[in-house]
Amino acid sequence: MTLKLDQISQAVGGQMHIYPLSLALVPNAVTVLLGATQAGKTSLMRLMAGLDTPSQGRVWADGRDVTGVGVRERNVAMVYQQFINYPSMSVFDNIASPMRLRGDSDIAHKVKALAKRLRIEPFLDRLPAALSGGQQQRVALARALAKQAPLMFLDEPLVNLDYKLREELREDLTQLFEAGSGTVVYATTEPTEALLLGGHTAVMKEGRVLQYGPTLEVFRQPQSLDVARAFSDPPMNVLQARALAAGGWQLDNHSELMLTQTAGSAAQVQLGWRATALRTDMRPGDLGLKAMVQLAEISGTDTFVHLRCGSMELVMQKTGVHFFEIGAALTVYVNERDAYVFDSQGELMRSPVGQAGEH
Repeated sequence: MTLKLDQISQAVGGQMHIYPLSLALVPNAVTVLLGATQAGKTSLMRLMAGLDTPSQGRVWADGRDVTGVGVRERNVAMVYQQFINYPSMSVFDNIASPMRLRGDSDIAHKVKALAKRLRIEPFLDRLPAALSGGQQQRVALARALAKQAPLMFLDEPLVNLDYKLREELREDLTQLFEAGSGTVVYATTEPTEALLLGGHTAVMKEGRVLQYGPTLEVFRQPQSLDVARAFSDPPMNVLQARALAAGGWQLDNHSELMLTQTAGSAAQVQLGWRATALRTDMRPGDLGLKAMVQLAEISGTDTFVHLRCGSMELVMQKTGVHFFEIGAALTVYVNERDAYVFDSQGELMRSPVGQAGEH
């Protein structure tokens, strides 16, 4: 299905929830709406689905104007943050309900096949309340998939689950979407989910779409500092710098970084390094930043080290399990080749060297 938004906006009580925007989703693919809480993801998704009507603009589905057409009159499926299932119906009947409405044949076989894909086959005779949170969300996903709608919306469906369940369901969803043929819109606050799901990503902030494109392209080539920050977890390390007469820039902590000048160079720039670009081993061309360890935490297979560097706070991400003493002095190294360069207004001037489409 094709879905196109034409200069839509939404104002509620005089407050803008969605600023005027136009967006054409790539059909039969996953589009991730990525942004912090209250970025406008749910508001935009509700306009797309027909749950709300835009204050201005038009919504088009397969070339048909569906502005103001309610969700009940449109063939869409939705999965929410909460585990929304029919509480008095068994898991089997929850999944079978859209098939019965459609008049399908061989429903038992189809339900069991879908339940097997989502690993809830042993629970088909149970009521949803007897299941864990992750299992209940799988039931909701199975029922949404059973609807076979050409347009599916998932509004942060994993946010209320614990870490292990989120990881399991992320993998399940990635496989399900790869095998599907519908258009999927998936809202999340987590860059990791966007990268795992692939497809295309629309980065949102305060009711605006800042950038839309293939997920890896948006991740590697953020058009602005706002996009880079939204698509970095842990947060991107941003250092302020000023131009030197001899070329290059000098960081606010007085360290000189000879960054290759670029077209349109500015007197003031912001240099961004993702946490994975900070290292404890020195390589040719590196700049050393003296810092103090504030916190070291292990998450999954990575260690995240929070550092104080003068007035700046930095985060370094190291693969594997590493131990750092709190309060210890540490020199971390960065290289100009790995830096994103933004002007004083936050617009991208240059991406890390070697990335496709660098500026």
